[in-house]
Amino acid sequence: MNLENYKAKSGTFIPVWTLEIQTPLEDVDKILDAIMKVYPLTYGRYQRNASISAVGIETAQPEEGSTTTTHIKDYVAGTTESYPMVELKLSIERDTAVLEKVMDVIHYVHHYEEPAIFLRENWVSRATYNPDNSNPNRWWNNGRGMPNKIDDITKADL
Repeated sequence: MNLENYKAKSGTFIPVWTLEIQTPLEDVDKILDAIMKVYPLTYGRYQRNASISAVGIETAQPEEGSTTTTHIKDYVAGTTESYPMVELKLSIERDTAVLEKVMDVIHYVHHYEEPAIFLRENWVSRATYNPDNSNPNRWWNNGRGMPNKIDDITKADL
């Protein structure tokens, strides 16, 4: 699919890579802060853009010789273990030099030696930008304003 020539009054689409990273909730800010040192996570005129799923469960059976069997005394290889996790989703430009920098910092700060990271080719929308838009559905015109902020994601009701 090629959307490079797509032009609607509402905006366009640009090609990006989407990274989906499974991580403990308490590590999300650490990962985003590290990425921001090498890439701004820009979405339109906003930076540090990402989405975080509700808390779910990851499960695995560590094999003999894994870090789990190496670092947890008396752990029996092949035993199923399950932990809470979230999916952190972000997009970057399709540039391998950017991808390499972002992946290096994720691997450095991630809780696991083998983090589950999925890379997808996507197209993301870019709106025709007008901060003074009189559209009644925009947050500054709809009477509701912005949603309540989440000041500490680790305490959020995800």
